Amino acid sequence: MSRSRQPPLVTGISPNEGIPWTKVTIRGENLGTGPTDLIGLTICGHNCLLTAEWMSASKIVCRVGQAKNDKGDIIVTTKSGGRGTSTVSFKLLKPEKIGLLDQSAVWVDEMNYYDMRTDRNKGIPPLSLRPANPLGIEIENKFPQKDLEMLFPGMSADFTSENFSAAWYLIENHSSTSFEQLKMAVTNLKRQANKKSEGSLAYVKGGLSTFFEAQDALSAIHQKLEADGTEKVEGSMTQKLENVLNRASNTADTLFQEVLGRKDKADSTRNALNVLQRFKFLFNLPLNIERNIQKGDYDVVINDYEKAKSLFGKTEVQVFKKYYAEVETRIEALRELLLAKLLETPSTLHDQKRYIRYLSDLHAPGDPAWQCIGAQHRWILQLMHSCKEGYVQDLKGTPGLHSPVLDLDTDARPVVLGHLSQTASLKRGSSFQSGRDDTWRYKTPHRVAFVEKLTKLVLSQLPNFWKLWISYVNGSLFSETAEKSGQIERSKNVRQRQNDFKKMIQEVMQCLVKLIRGALLPLSIPECGVRQYGGWEVKSELSGQWLAHVIQTIRLTYESLTALEIPNDMLQTIQDLILDLRVRCVMVTLQHTAEEIKRLAEKEDWIVDNEGLTSLPCQFEQCIVHSLQLLKGVLECKPGEASVFQQPRTQEDVCQLSINILQIFIYCLEQLSTKPDADLDTTHLSVDVSSPDLFGSIHEDFSLTSEQRLLIVLSNCCYLERHTFLNIAEHFEKHNFQGIEKITQVSMASLKELDQRLFENYIELKADPIVGSLEPGIYAGYFDWKDCLPPTGVRNYLKEALVNIIAVHAEVFTISKELVPRVLSRVVEAVSEELSRLMQCVSSFSKNGALQARLEICALRDTVAVHLTPESKSSFKQALEALPQLSSGADKKLLEELLNKFKSSMHLQLACFQAAASTMMKT
Repeated sequence: MSRSRQPPLVTGISPNEGIPWTKVTIRGENLGTGPTDLIGLTICGHNCLLTAEWMSASKIVCRVGQAKNDKGDIIVTTKSGGRGTSTVSFKLLKPEKIGLLDQSAVWVDEMNYYDMRTDRNKGIPPLSLRPANPLGIEIENKFPQKDLEMLFPGMSADFTSENFSAAWYLIENHSSTSFEQLKMAVTNLKRQANKKSEGSLAYVKGGLSTFFEAQDALSAIHQKLEADGTEKVEGSMTQKLENVLNRASNTADTLFQEVLGRKDKADSTRNALNVLQRFKFLFNLPLNIERNIQKGDYDVVINDYEKAKSLFGKTEVQVFKKYYAEVETRIEALRELLLAKLLETPSTLHDQKRYIRYLSDLHAPGDPAWQCIGAQHRWILQLMHSCKEGYVQDLKGTPGLHSPVLDLDTDARPVVLGHLSQTASLKRGSSFQSGRDDTWRYKTPHRVAFVEKLTKLVLSQLPNFWKLWISYVNGSLFSETAEKSGQIERSKNVRQRQNDFKKMIQEVMQCLVKLIRGALLPLSIPECGVRQYGGWEVKSELSGQWLAHVIQTIRLTYESLTALEIPNDMLQTIQDLILDLRVRCVMVTLQHTAEEIKRLAEKEDWIVDNEGLTSLPCQFEQCIVHSLQLLKGVLECKPGEASVFQQPRTQEDVCQLSINILQIFIYCLEQLSTKPDADLDTTHLSVDVSSPDLFGSIHEDFSLTSEQRLLIVLSNCCYLERHTFLNIAEHFEKHNFQGIEKITQVSMASLKELDQRLFENYIELKADPIVGSLEPGIYAGYFDWKDCLPPTGVRNYLKEALVNIIAVHAEVFTISKELVPRVLSRVVEAVSEELSRLMQCVSSFSKNGALQARLEICALRDTVAVHLTPESKSSFKQALEALPQLSSGADKKLLEELLNKFKSSMHLQLACFQAAASTMMKT
């Protein structure tokens, strides 16, 4: 007879392994048409039909029973399909041995009960809570006990003992176990450890299905009893079952009370040890904090503190509270220590940032970063005042010759000194090249050294101070956690602190400026600040070179501060100081130049060149050019600087000083021209001029007369008017001096006045003797114009006058050719005027007298014709008009012959006038 359905086929089982009595779900095909159709179910050869529950033709639920085979198929047999097959298998695991005190969610088969008390041969105490085989692999007893005791004296194989030896245990129980089995043992130990760590939760999880089944069974019984109505009947089955369960519970409590008590005590001890071990981090933390603080490992302390705070910051356990309070005490001490280190000065920016981050991580109260900024601000001010006091005390106790020497290898000062040395090497014959002044580059005045040291100090401290503020603003001072947590609060603080920090920077700048003003510009300091910022008590003022050096130093300081991106409004006081120093440097340099000009007189050597000039005008121009060259860097306007001449008062003062310089030189020329060698007035020049070497070069040449000195000075004046003063005006204009037109006009007027006065003096010296000799010469030998012999030639008085004029020509020509026309013209004017006067004073002339007078007048006029001026021509004309006219041709012929004879006989003497005439014609 053929079957109507296909045989059953098992295609899946869940779970696919487990201990006996594990509930499994079988899935497959043709597993029966109903519960009555299912007639057989075996798993690993064990019949499980008794526990089977048919769910559908594709699903059966049952429990695995005891089986001999560890692994086998799942065979389902039905009436409709017969014996089936399986494509999957089930693995049966060995059940764990449960001790007397082990928890179990299912009923324990007493046949498999494991009594540790029967294991006497190993000396294990009864009812021990440890498993007999912790490794979960087969135990072999092959190694002698006595040999082990000799190998491990004082040790034990009992793993509950304090002297437990793992080596002894392995040799005794697993001497021949393979390495692979030992690796399995390690896995078992880890599984047991995890199971113990899970505790009751794991127990509940493992027996969760059993609890649900028990709950279902009790609910079914309860419903059944309710349906029968016997639940509350006295003496019913449920009542009896309740009484039996209560008595069983009391009996169990009585039997295991002592054991459970010891177990609870052991558990509490074990728990205490576990707590100590588990939380040893907190218990050891106070001591570890102390050690790490002593070693300086603040990062470790902060990390440990953050960890402890996150774990125990809100604990309610008293022990933890006590230890955490001790930790907080140590951390508070650390906060105080770090704050003290933060506020220590001096300190590097790196250390400051590090301590601020530490305090930020430790959530220190207040604002440590701002406290550090305040401390640094006070420290910088203290350093600046201490620097000033040190130099003031050194100045009072040390002579000026022992002033500090410049360190030419530091900072940018060599650049400034190099510039000054180049400008100081300008070749000119002035006292700038004296051996006394060459040492100025190597010895620094106290006030200059103080400014250098002060600016260097500011540049070494202020950048870090500014960077600290920038880090405070952008939050880089703080750690990431502190930055995120305190970002909003810090932004409020920054807005509040911004004005305060601006005041700090301004206070530092004002202190710097006032200290420099107190040293270099004491009059610009109010009386209330003299004691704090002044006190130098020096009488001499710094020279223009040193002021220029100081200006360059302060400029470099300003550039360095600007590079830090400090706002310009905070540095405005430095710009004001630089402007005042520039103005003062210009004034001092011009005053010093005036003193140098006063001393130029002693350098006059009276050696005349081909142009009739001495070296004095060149020295004068070089002196001014050198001074302007020194002022070149001072007068130049750097970025952000104003012009030195922006103030009208400064323009007026500089203009007046420039005029004074030129007028002082003019006065020196006047003194040189009018005073004899021994009587030179030097009191107006300077103190140094009255030294024994005064005018030594002048004393070397005793051949110069006062007239020659006048001519030399006149020649120099002419050169000054035509060249030097114009060149100086160009130099002033090149350096942006104001009021150049006024300077030129006033100085030119003074020079022309001096030139005219000296010229008049010279003409008076030379023309008066010639003019005075005319009248005596004319009437020598009782000569009478009314009664005289016919003329035979020009008389001697006229020849003598011409010789004197020639002498003047020679003297002037020797000094300066350019002065000859000017001088001779004036001399001829004086002679012609006198001759005209004399002729007009004669009451009457005889024929011979008229001819003689005409001869002499014409001879003089024709001889000096090249130097005639309208005035002299008019005088000669008036003189001739005073004479009677020649009536006959014979007289005219005689006059012409006599004139030719005169010119011929005086040809050699008159050659100078002819040379002058040819020169003038060429010109």
